[in-house]
Amino acid sequence: MKFNLKSILYFSTLLLLFSCGNGEDDVFFNPSPGSDLGEGTTVDPCLNLGASQLVLSIQDQFTTLPGKVSIFFRVSDTDGNPVPNLTANQFTIYEQGRNDACFNRISTSESFARISPNTQIFKNSTILVLDLSNSVLSSSLQELKTASLSFIDNVMPDEESESMKMAIYWFDGENKLHSLNALTSSKEQLNAAINGITNTISSDPSTDLYGAVIKSTDIAEKLIADTKNSDIIGAASIVIFTDGTDQASRYTEKAALDKVKKANINISFFTIGLGAEIDTEVLSGIGKTSSVFAGNKAELETTFNNISYLVSQRASSFYLFEYCSPKRDGSGENNLAIQVTSGGKQGAVQTKFNASGFKGGCE
Repeated sequence: MKFNLKSILYFSTLLLLFSCGNGEDDVFFNPSPGSDLGEGTTVDPCLNLGASQLVLSIQDQFTTLPGKVSIFFRVSDTDGNPVPNLTANQFTIYEQGRNDACFNRISTSESFARISPNTQIFKNSTILVLDLSNSVLSSSLQELKTASLSFIDNVMPDEESESMKMAIYWFDGENKLHSLNALTSSKEQLNAAINGITNTISSDPSTDLYGAVIKSTDIAEKLIADTKNSDIIGAASIVIFTDGTDQASRYTEKAALDKVKKANINISFFTIGLGAEIDTEVLSGIGKTSSVFAGNKAELETTFNNISYLVSQRASSFYLFEYCSPKRDGSGENNLAIQVTSGGKQGAVQTKFNASGFKGGCE
């Protein structure tokens, strides 16, 4: 099964920033971590937009002379489900200057509003973590390899891009998360790594599930920290497959669940369980974004495909929204609200921008 959304995913998540000025003219805002709205706040009641069913979480924002405002954000519903593939005409812009009692609606056509693809400011990483303990290697290895190949094909774009990468790790009973393939944008490398798995790869028949959760989260946290240090916004999806419960008892269930709970807001957690020996409650806790379970190995590829669809949707729910503001130099700091509508639902977020140096000529 191969999704048609793959080409959509490629163009909608690979973001290209069109400049209206010089890099040294950019004005950056500091984030406020820990909020569902990211850098944003709840919109002013004077707008009277009503109850929100969608959440816009601002990841970053900046201005570029002569007058462009750029907002990078993620859209989800109130249950945390991603809202992908939105277009510029689904957004409404409101600005409030110091002389305005409330916000004024800004024409999206006159302000050249657009959703811009940009590989320079966003990187999305997928970490696939496979249980290769003895029970898997002895009974369902071929089905797991087929399902993993399908997962790679569905999630990774055909054309390589620095903004979409995947790494593959595996675990058994050792106190180690083994690297099968380092982070890469190459589908060929990932496929070769999966095809190279043999039933002799593991020397410890036990299962260190909780250790795998903790270690893979640390890896994702580091990836996001590294991108932030490079002035790039990072998001990661951890996808963990297992056919059983933690047997090594090296780490506690609480430690694993706490690790997931306290993880960076831009890390998603997915779990895939196989067979009758799994603990669905534990896997649902670890896979707080989504969990799926296969009753037998014949259903494994379908469950992997289900998760790959969700991973792809989340990646395509990040947007770079840009427009040319009518505010000009001397207006100082201005309030900005962005509203989105989709499928009869709406949501909005409020932030600020400084119009120092703004003038005409932005396109």
